[in-house]
Amino acid sequence: MTDVPLGRRERKKAATRQKIADTALRLFLERGYDAVGIREVAAAADVAVTTVFSHFASKESLVFERDDDFEQRLMRAVTHRSADEPLMAALRREIQGLIRHCTAEGTAPYWQMIDESPALRDFEKSMRLRHAESLATAIAADRDLPEGAIACRTIARFVIDAFSIGREAADPEAAVNEIFRMIEAAWEVAGGARSLRGTARSGAVTSRRPPARSSSPIAPTAGNG
Repeated sequence: MTDVPLGRRERKKAATRQKIADTALRLFLERGYDAVGIREVAAAADVAVTTVFSHFASKESLVFERDDDFEQRLMRAVTHRSADEPLMAALRREIQGLIRHCTAEGTAPYWQMIDESPALRDFEKSMRLRHAESLATAIAADRDLPEGAIACRTIARFVIDAFSIGREAADPEAAVNEIFRMIEAAWEVAGGARSLRGTARSGAVTSRRPPARSSSPIAPTAGNG
């Protein structure tokens, strides 16, 4: 599905949001997350405090400014995969892409900052749970996948954890491949072998509208940090 080009107002809004996020990350990395307040971020970005909060719900969300993009990419991997692409292959491909982005050169200080902050670790944990629930909803909504709610939620948790474990591994992509071999085996045991083997889905279309989000980077854009 082709994305609709943003209008001038939307582009300006997106640019302001990115400027705030980039400014916040720079200050956090320079001075420490706990040492920087929202007012200081607003002043450095030359915007009002209310403008910061109109784009970001909390201080933590300034660090995870690609939260929504991460979630949507995972859901699209389910809803927009080609008719003959198995579910697990699509999710593995998406997780590998995210891993490559989030472990690119220059991202180590970003992750170190998160690892050293209890508030950021807690936010990341809650974010992963939200992503897993949204992914489970997308999987369960696919009428061609014969799984129940428990299987969908379990597999979704495993997929999200594959990213987290892979990111921390010495060889992230190899770790993700190893984890997905186990996920695929579990999915097959649960009854998803038909999708796993790539059987064409009945009534499949080139792209499908993703289901409504239940709620609600992960690293910064390459070059920002």
